[in-house]
Amino acid sequence: MSEATAAAQVAADIGVLIVDDEPLFVAMVQAMLAGEQGIAVIGTADHGKDGVDQAQRLNPDVVVMDISMPVMNGIDATRAIRTNDPQARILILTGGSHVSEVDAARKAGASGYLTKDRIASELVAEIRSLGGR
Repeated sequence: MSEATAAAQVAADIGVLIVDDEPLFVAMVQAMLAGEQGIAVIGTADHGKDGVDQAQRLNPDVVVMDISMPVMNGIDATRAIRTNDPQARILILTGGSHVSEVDAARKAGASGYLTKDRIASELVAEIRSLGGR
């Protein structure tokens, strides 16, 4: 495959930024997405502030964002990313499913919400849905 063909393939992928403070979880999500045609992990961040910076720099199609992180939580990071890019698509992840978290995430501009116990069965479909492909 030529460099131009490889670059065109990457450009056709849904670019995903993973923002989570648990390195093993990030590695698991990367491994899950590595085999998915049409999806490419283009970056990772280990806290919300870094996620905001990476989103501005990388312009991902979908941000997969943990809700509870140090430095800046996922709700505040979602709000900041959406302020910078009102069209940003952000999938919030959490270990629980508290109604107040769901409401706060939606008010901050999250495009979707997924509990971590449903990652294996629903993450790829959610990314494809949000990524528009």
